[in-house]
Order: sequence, then C-alpha cells, then structure tokens
Amino acid sequence: MARRVRSRGVEFCKHCFIILILFFAFLPLYLMVVISLKDNVQFSQNPWFPTAPYHWENYVFAWNYIGGKIFNTAFVAITETVLKLLLAIVGAFFFARFRMPGSKALFLVFTLLMLYPGVANMVPMFKLITSLGLYNNLFALILPAVAAGQAFNIYVLRNFIEDIPQDLFDAIEIDGGGVIAQIRHIVIPMSMPIIGTLGILSIIASWNNFVAPLLYIRDNNLQVLSVALLYLEGEYTRNWGQMMAGYTVASLPLVIMFLFCMKLFVRGLSSGAVKG
Repeated sequence: MARRVRSRGVEFCKHCFIILILFFAFLPLYLMVVISLKDNVQFSQNPWFPTAPYHWENYVFAWNYIGGKIFNTAFVAITETVLKLLLAIVGAFFFARFRMPGSKALFLVFTLLMLYPGVANMVPMFKLITSLGLYNNLFALILPAVAAGQAFNIYVLRNFIEDIPQDLFDAIEIDGGGVIAQIRHIVIPMSMPIIGTLGILSIIASWNNFVAPLLYIRDNNLQVLSVALLYLEGEYTRNWGQMMAGYTVASLPLVIMFLFCMKLFVRGLSSGAVKG
C-alpha cells in the first residue's frame, strides 16, 4: 500500500512538473496573442487578459507591413534548405561509401568547422559578398548559409548512410545504376527522417536569421521578417498591439509547418538516438 501511494505521489509530481514546463513554454505565445488585440491604453491597464474591444485592425496593419517580407523569407529559407541538403547528401555519401587516402583527415576538417564561430567570419564574408556583386541580393543570404551548413549536415548524414546495408548498393550496381541512382533510390528514401529533421532545423534557423539580412540587405522590398519586425517598434513610440500582431503573423508559418512535420521531426530524432 505504501509503495502504491509513493508511486502515485511520484506520478503526480511528474505531471505537475510537466504542466509547469508547458505553462512557461506557452505563456509568451499566450501573451503575444492577447496583446496583439489591444491598443496601448488597454495594454497599460491589463496586459494579462483579453479585454474588449478587440483591435483586429492590428493584424491588417501587420500584414500590410510584413506580408511581402514573408514571401522573401520563405524563398530564402526554402531555397537555402534545398541546396544545403542536396550538397550535404552528396558529400555525406562520398565520406560514407568511398575510401581514399586522406578521406578521414578531410572529414575531421569538416567536423572541426563546426567549432568555428560565424561571427569571426563576418568581415571577410562581407568583403566577399560585395566583391561578388551580391550585396542587396537575396542570394547574399542563401549562398553563405548553404556553405556554412555543410559541416553539421554532412556529419549527421554520414552516420546514417554508413548504417545502410552494403547489399543494397551492390544490387543497384549489378542493375547498372551509378552513384546518382544509389543516392536517389537508396540514400534519400532510407534517410528521409533525418533529412526531414535537418530540413526543419534549417528552415527555422533561416527564418530567425537576423545578422546577415541586417548587413547584406538594404532594399526594404527585399528585406526579410527578422529585420522588418525590428522597425515595427517605431522611432519614438511603441504600439504594442501592432508589434505583437506582427510577431504573431510572422510566427504562424513556422507553427503550421511544425504541426504538419512534427511526426517526421520526432522520427528523425528518435532514429538518431537509436543509431547513436
């Protein structure tokens, strides 16, 4: 009896702890939505709970201000992710399936690149972007991100490709398939969970990227969300309702994407834990 009571007490504490974590996790989201329907007077009087009248015009203002930036951000994030994963799959396939003198040393160099801080590369990267004529161009955000993401993606994908049975590759070679056929018919289908996980992480990182757009983009029509939201604060006053409406609109694509891709994301993480 005492053991059963103790077990129920432990379970109750676990549930309370989980509820507490969820409360603090969702509290900023709740406040963001509540404040987005207020004006400054309502915000100063009661920022915690919804109060009538609701100012839906804040969302109209937010969409008119950042609507175009959402498409710029989506273009950068999707293009960057597709290129990053394609190159990473080819590089990981090389390191996993080909043996040549110095390949282990070269892979070690790739892994060491993950320790290099991106901030230290800011000045030479700016000079490179300007010398290539990419300043104030969306590809100034895409190309450096594609190059910077190769080290981590190759490191992760190589472990998955090494665990694929060699017999599958031998069967493709017997049928006359080359490297492209092996990648297309074996590597990509069998590594899809971790590819999806890396894709989601890449899109989130690109969506939240702030420093690169601030440095490389000056045209307001080409600007992305992370920088555009900064100017919602205003120069002298802050309209909290409009600001929070802008943050809500900017976060909706990521929330929707994660809701639809959550199973794939969890599969990638769990398969990585099993392989590790």
